[in-house]
Amino acid sequence: MIRAVARIRVISDNDYSGDPDGLWQLAHLLLSPDADVRLVIGSHLREGDPFDPSGRSADNAARKAREIAAACGRDDVRIVPGSNTAGVVRGEAVAAIVEEAMRDDPRPLYVTCGGGLTEIASAWLAEPRIAQRLTVVWIGGPEYPGGLVPPGAMPVEYNTLIDPAAARVVFNDSDLPLWQVPRDAYRQALVSMRDLDHRVRPLGPLGASLVDALEQVRAMMREHGMDPGGTYILGDNPLVLLTALHSGFEPDPCSSQSFRRARPRVRDDGTFDFDGAGAEVRVFTRLDVPLMLGDLIALLAGRGH
Repeated sequence: MIRAVARIRVISDNDYSGDPDGLWQLAHLLLSPDADVRLVIGSHLREGDPFDPSGRSADNAARKAREIAAACGRDDVRIVPGSNTAGVVRGEAVAAIVEEAMRDDPRPLYVTCGGGLTEIASAWLAEPRIAQRLTVVWIGGPEYPGGLVPPGAMPVEYNTLIDPAAARVVFNDSDLPLWQVPRDAYRQALVSMRDLDHRVRPLGPLGASLVDALEQVRAMMREHGMDPGGTYILGDNPLVLLTALHSGFEPDPCSSQSFRRARPRVRDDGTFDFDGAGAEVRVFTRLDVPLMLGDLIALLAGRGH
C-alpha cells in the first residue's frame, strides 16, 4: 500500500524506549501510504524515568524503532538516535532535521514529536531558516484555560518535563509553526484493551507484539498496586491522525477540532504562562479517535494478512 509518491513528508521524533504508545504510533506511520517517512529519531527520556533509567534511552529508542520498522517491512527508513540528555545538542539527528528541511521538495514536511523537544529546538537554534520549511506537531503541554486537569496530574506535564529548556526555546523564542496536542486532548485517545485483543492481536506477529507491549505496562502497574482497568491511552497516535489523515480537498486534519491563539510562555520550571503573547500556535482540543483507530487497524490487517 506504499504509494510511489506520498503526499506529505514526516520526521518522527519519539521516546520509543518509554511508553509503548510510541511504538503504536511508529507502526501506524510506517504502514501509512500517505506519509513519506524521511527520518525516525529515537529521543531520550528524562533522567531516572522508570520506563528506561539506563541513561541510554535515546540509543535504546532507536533500537526499538528499528525493530518496529523491520516488523513493518520498512528497511528503507533512516533511523538515528538523538541525544541521551537534555539541553542544546548537536549530532546526526539535528543535522538530519536541518538537511531534510532545507531540501527542495514541494510536499509539506511535518516534524512529529511524541516526547521532549530537544532535537527540534536544537535544529532551530542551529538553522533558524527551517521555520519557513516545516511544521512541528507536538504531543505535550498542560491543559489550556478551561480544560480539566486529570485527578492526580503531574504539576509539569510529562513530555514537557523531559526537557523544559527545549520547550522554552520552541514556545518562547522560535518562530517554528507549531501544532499542539495538550494533555486533555491526547488523553482522549483512550482505547479498549478488549477491543485490541479482539481486533489487533490476531493481525500477525506485529499486531500481537503491539498488544503485548501494552500488557507489559499494565502488568507493571498491577505490581505497583495500581489497577489499569480495561483501557489504554494511545496518546502518540494523534501524530499520525493530524498529518497522514488529511482531507482530500483542501487538505487539513479537519475531522479534529482546534483553535489558534498566541502561544503561551514556558516558565523555567516547565509550567505554562497562558498570558504570553508569542507566535501563533494551533491547539487541538478534540481528536477524531474513530478515524485514527480505524485506519490503524485497517493498515495492520493489510500487513497481518
